[in-house]
Formats: sequence, structure tokens, C-alpha cells
Amino acid sequence: MIRTAPTTCPVCQGEYEITTLTCKRCGAGLNGHFHGCDFCNLNQEDAYFVLTFLKCRGSIKEMEKALGISYPTVKSRLDKIITALGLDTTMSRDEIKAERQKIFARLENGEITADEAADLIRKM
Repeated sequence: MIRTAPTTCPVCQGEYEITTLTCKRCGAGLNGHFHGCDFCNLNQEDAYFVLTFLKCRGSIKEMEKALGISYPTVKSRLDKIITALGLDTTMSRDEIKAERQKIFARLENGEITADEAADLIRKM
């Protein structure tokens, strides 16, 4: 049985942060502040959907057959996962530039740390 780590705190629903890595072979440990992969926040059902999508080489018709669901359902699930991964942005170049300038201004004013600024820019 494969167990996956939870991604949110059961107490406050805050996002977990990876702070320790351990070697499976020798047990050596590494402590720090690490980010999980983009797909780590997907639930098992959505992760299976993404794997099936890749296996079907992005063919929605093949997805319909493989999962036994309709075209609109495939599109809907795909849209949901795209949003969950933060890939549904439709910002123009000018909007992105303006948002970055706001982030840099907040950093300059001491409102956020460099790490927080980097996270905000990455999420854009």
C-alpha cells in the first residue's frame, strides 16, 4: 500500500512544508525548508486522471474510453485540475509586469520576505 503525505494541516487547513528528507537506504537525513512538487497537492483521483491523460497522450477520445466518462466530463475534470495546479492564468504581459512590480515594492517596503516574493512570482 502506497501512503501519501497529507498536504494540509487537519487543525487549521494551512499548507504543510517539507522540512526533513531521509535516505531510504542509509537513513541519512537532511533538514531544511523544501517545496513539494506541483502534483503533490492533487488527490489520488486527480493524480490518476493526470496519469491516464498522459497514457492516452492527451487524447480526450481515448480518455472517454479509458475512464468510461463523457467528453464534457473529461473537459470538466481537466479544467478542475488545471485550476488546482494554478495553470489557468490568463494574465497579459502588462498585467504580469504590473503584478511583479507590486511584489517588488512590497519586498522593498519590508512587507514580505525574499522567499515570499519568490513564491508569489512563481505562482503567477
